[in-house]
Amino acid sequence: MTGCKKMPEEYSLVKTQETWDTIAESFDTTRQKPWKQCIEFIETIPKNSTTVDLGCGNGRHLIPCARHCKKVIGIDISKKLLQITQEKIKKNNLKNITLIHSDATYIPLKNNTIDVILFVAALHNIKGRDKRVQTLKEIKRVLKKNGQALITVWSRWQEKYRKEFFKKWFIRSSSSEFGDINIYWRQHGLNIPRFYHLYSKKEFIKDLKEAGLEILTVQDVKIHSKKHPDNYFAICKK
Repeated sequence: MTGCKKMPEEYSLVKTQETWDTIAESFDTTRQKPWKQCIEFIETIPKNSTTVDLGCGNGRHLIPCARHCKKVIGIDISKKLLQITQEKIKKNNLKNITLIHSDATYIPLKNNTIDVILFVAALHNIKGRDKRVQTLKEIKRVLKKNGQALITVWSRWQEKYRKEFFKKWFIRSSSSEFGDINIYWRQHGLNIPRFYHLYSKKEFIKDLKEAGLEILTVQDVKIHSKKHPDNYFAICKK
């Protein structure tokens, strides 16, 4: 009996997991420090909150969140990154964290159960606008009434990639969305392509509104760039 052939969507999820599992250890060594903007947001969260770190990666924001909040749930597509995070949880003797291996487009949590969600630098790794909007709708679904989410994406027009997208503006490809790009992970001798959809600010706002989220603030943020913002940070409410 032959094995079942994977459907395109299933294959894409498997490929995404394999990509992040492959770079997990290298990623962890280069992504130790949490972003100050995220820490500032975490410090505003009521201490009795149940908070989700969606796309928690190696736990660099999950751990500070657990030190501040009553209960924290970390969700990621990479089993290897979750293993790395679990080791950090044990090292820090934290008892209020649950880790879940899952794709972000269907969050395995009940409706109206979460006070706050962090979704940091992960939405842009989801291929297809329909899937990105679906993920944002999932965030709205699991949030309690008036629950908040911090959602961040990479900017399309940051210094590192703006020339490439200016060229693509004049040579449009029907096979991909404008903003799609493969960004290679080349640390520690690796050469692994990762899918990104880099956002314009207008497009980011459009997707948040399409998902039915109420936008409280949207900020242009320079984390590594000097001239043009390389990230957009949105705080939204259900």
